[in-house]
Amino acid sequence: MGEELRTTFVSTVGGVMTEEAGAVTGDLELLTRPMEAGGGALSVLLRYAGAEEWYTVSGSPVAASGEHHRASHEAVLAQLTAPGPVEDGNELPVDLWGR
Repeated sequence: MGEELRTTFVSTVGGVMTEEAGAVTGDLELLTRPMEAGGGALSVLLRYAGAEEWYTVSGSPVAASGEHHRASHEAVLAQLTAPGPVEDGNELPVDLWGR
């Protein structure tokens, strides 16, 4: 299914929700990689660009689109860069639940 794929991006105002650190914002790096025993699932991790520590994106792992890891990576990136819902005038962080 492929190896790790990485992309740097800038979060929206609400950021991206992670399991370990809550919402993270700013210049970020996305990492997707096939899970060893995941049956076509991708592990989705995130870190501040240039940092060492990776965080699990809430809702990871996600199902991959068949054998097309690149397409799944791009779909995850699109979801994480779309603005989150607005509540009481504030944009909420995005995650991968329901993907």
